[in-house]
Amino acid sequence: MTPKKPPTPPERVRVGRRTVEISRPDKVLFPADGITKADLADYYRTVAQRMLPHLRGRPLMLERHPDGIDGPAFMQKDVPDHFPDWVHRAELPKENGTVTYLICDDTATLLHLANQACTTPHRFLSKADQPDHPDRLVFDLDPPGEEFSLVRDAALALHGLLDELGLPSLLMTTGSRGLHVVVALDRRTPFEDVRAFARDVVDVLAARQPDRFTTEARKKARHGRLYLDIGRNAYAQTAVAPYAVRARPGAPVAAPLAWSDLDDPDLTARRWTLSTIDGLLADDPWRNPPRPRSLRRARALLREETP
Repeated sequence: MTPKKPPTPPERVRVGRRTVEISRPDKVLFPADGITKADLADYYRTVAQRMLPHLRGRPLMLERHPDGIDGPAFMQKDVPDHFPDWVHRAELPKENGTVTYLICDDTATLLHLANQACTTPHRFLSKADQPDHPDRLVFDLDPPGEEFSLVRDAALALHGLLDELGLPSLLMTTGSRGLHVVVALDRRTPFEDVRAFARDVVDVLAARQPDRFTTEARKKARHGRLYLDIGRNAYAQTAVAPYAVRARPGAPVAAPLAWSDLDDPDLTARRWTLSTIDGLLADDPWRNPPRPRSLRRARALLREETP
């Protein structure tokens, strides 16, 4: 009888004033790629400086895969009691109660999440101090099939329309199927009004190219057109965080892009992966982000064109 292999001792990682323990560091989370929990933690430590500005102060929903991405997974909102006291939390209302969300403000918390087999943190579009007033507006563009060129075209058309409205925008891959177009807001407008504005934007875009884009939520009614999805713009809804790893073979990453990247015919939602981390960090296309904007002028301009 083959003797049972003893468990690998935990790794202890010193991060600032904290020491984070990575238990079972050799546990494989991505079986097809041999990527372990230690590899995931090492990645998040490497990208922390870039990633944390997009997480600080925001409630998170945690996508956890304790048995690897081929095993059962779950989405976690409430912070477990066993999480360290130094992990920041925010208690926010929900229907008939509250939820205590995790806030990732530092590298130690990010590594603790990796140790919990949290492959992917999904972030609120608002911060915990003003949860009803988003500072991000997100348009979600997924291909209707496998052809990605329509996603690139939709992102480019949306970028042009937002520029017409005086709203600079940022572009990122989701690491899954499509792209996100992100607008920074000044937090003066509540979610309800932001969502209504987003609806008017996609209505205009769909009216301009009705044979290519649609706002029809029913898949049967889309007829091969790309759905302009604004559904993430609501209280307690989330979007994948920049630099987050997705639970897919190859460990693709949700990555910031430059608008010029749309010129690349080989661009896909899974352009960057854990294995191409050096290339991902070689440049920062979001290093000079636009200042947060009010929607007041943009809404006035949009009313002139809303069908």
